[in-house]
Amino acid sequence: MSSVASWPSQAESWLDERGKGAWIAAMVLGFILFWPLGLALLFYMIWSKRMASPFSCGGRERRRAHRFQPSGNSAFDAYKQETLRRLEDEQEAFQAFLNRLREARDKTEFDQFMEERAKAAKPAGESEDDKA
Repeated sequence: MSSVASWPSQAESWLDERGKGAWIAAMVLGFILFWPLGLALLFYMIWSKRMASPFSCGGRERRRAHRFQPSGNSAFDAYKQETLRRLEDEQEAFQAFLNRLREARDKTEFDQFMEERAKAAKPAGESEDDKA
C-alpha cells in the first residue's frame, strides 16, 4: 500500500534528476493525453518554483547534500563545521528574539483590548471618582 502512495514522490524525484526538460516534456505529454493533467503539472511547476531557478530542478538538493560532504581537509572541515554551528546558534537566537518581540506586541495589544473593553463596559454616567 505504501508503494502506491509514494509513486508521486518517486515520479517527482525521477523528474528532478533529469532536469527542467523532463518536467516540460511531462507537462506537454500531460496536455496531449488529458489536458487537465497537463494543466495540473503546469500549476505544480509554477507553485513549486521548478522553473524559477537557473540551476537544474535537482540543484537545490544536490547543493544541500554537497554542503555536508567532507572535503578531505580536516582543518577546513572543522572550520566549516564550527562556522555552520555558530550560524545555526545565531539563527536560533534571532528566532528567539523575534518570538519575544511578537509576545511583547501581543501582550501590549491584548492589554489595550482589555482596557478598551473595560471602558466600554462601564455605564456612561459612571466615572472613576463616583466609585470612591
